Amino acid sequence: MRTQSHRRLLADPPTRRFLAGLGVSSLGDGLSTVTIAWLALSVAPPGDRGFFVGLAVAAYTLPGVIGAVSLGRYLRALPARYMVISHGLARAGCLGLIAVLSIAGALPPFAYVALLAGSSLLAAWGTAGQYTMLAALAGPDCRLAVNSLASAQASFATIVGPLLAGLLLGPVGPGWLIALDAASFGVLALAAWRTPIDTRAAEGPVDRQAARSGFRLLLRRDLLSLTILTWVFFFLYGPVEVALPVYVAHDRAASAELLGLYWTSFGVGALAANLITSTLRGGATRRVALLIVAGWGACLLPFAGAPIPVTVLSFAAGGLIYGPFIPLTYALFQSAASTADLPAVLAARSAIVLVSTPLGTAIGGPLVASLGATSTLVASGVATIALAVAASILWRPTPGDGALGRLNPRRSPRSQPASR
Repeated sequence: MRTQSHRRLLADPPTRRFLAGLGVSSLGDGLSTVTIAWLALSVAPPGDRGFFVGLAVAAYTLPGVIGAVSLGRYLRALPARYMVISHGLARAGCLGLIAVLSIAGALPPFAYVALLAGSSLLAAWGTAGQYTMLAALAGPDCRLAVNSLASAQASFATIVGPLLAGLLLGPVGPGWLIALDAASFGVLALAAWRTPIDTRAAEGPVDRQAARSGFRLLLRRDLLSLTILTWVFFFLYGPVEVALPVYVAHDRAASAELLGLYWTSFGVGALAANLITSTLRGGATRRVALLIVAGWGACLLPFAGAPIPVTVLSFAAGGLIYGPFIPLTYALFQSAASTADLPAVLAARSAIVLVSTPLGTAIGGPLVASLGATSTLVASGVATIALAVAASILWRPTPGDGALGRLNPRRSPRSQPASR
């Protein structure tokens, strides 16, 4: 395993500080995975609990699409770390107000949804700023390694956060856990504020002419192909989130512990994968992305009739295969776009991709109702494999595709993370 890149990154104080801030905010989001829905149940209007919970969960993510589209003229000229700070403060302020009102027993239902929506308005720009900062801190040769560390923290949070929330919700209450999530974003904003970037292009004000519309830049063939692949991949994953609980409860007549085992096994596999992602070397990274898509689809096929232990192992393998996809694709964008263009491109990408999984989840209900949970899981796997095959035929790199096929198109004489 190429641990040298990880050691080099963690030995650099600014990089270590910013990764720590990202880790704390990821843990806060892990807590909120359970807490936001639980609090929605307690404040929902009578008779509308199911609809209201869905509305609250969507409000925590989807308004980021609106922010990416409507606020671009104001935000794409900001330095990357100010994007992170703005997002962190928006999350901290809105979630903090939710926590105060909840603890006081004075949280109106639709004020809850409105504050969740306000907290997520800058989410796409915050993510764009995070990966722009990571690219600048790591340098060309360590982008994949730093992305894998950030993704490993997120995977760890998805394992630990919901577990902690389940243990603490009863004795502590949802208001206090939302307060912890708010505080975690305050920590991220502080970490970004205290993390200088040692490149003028990334740290200084971005030229408005250089930072062109991210959506226009996404029309570049290489970036557009990768965005389409990601969108359809996540869309085809959406029905799995609906089908798996029904598969456990109805098709297998099992308890919630089995459902937890599936997701824990997936999370452990994803965490392990993220920790070894930096072993991938520059080269045929487009091919690696396509193999990940096909591999995840193949891991759903055993649900057609294999015993439960086999499907649990298959789901763990799915996490292991899927794990590198996020850091790898972000590294491809970081290599393909200039520093000035990167925040706008990543914000546009987030705005497009954000809606893919919710849409897939939305059609998951009718699919499960008509096909059954088992058939839906298998159909998702078959369609995902077909996506990989189609993309391997239609997505052909050309000389005009720039750096997308290589993670390190221009190697520096001595690669090391920027510091101070």
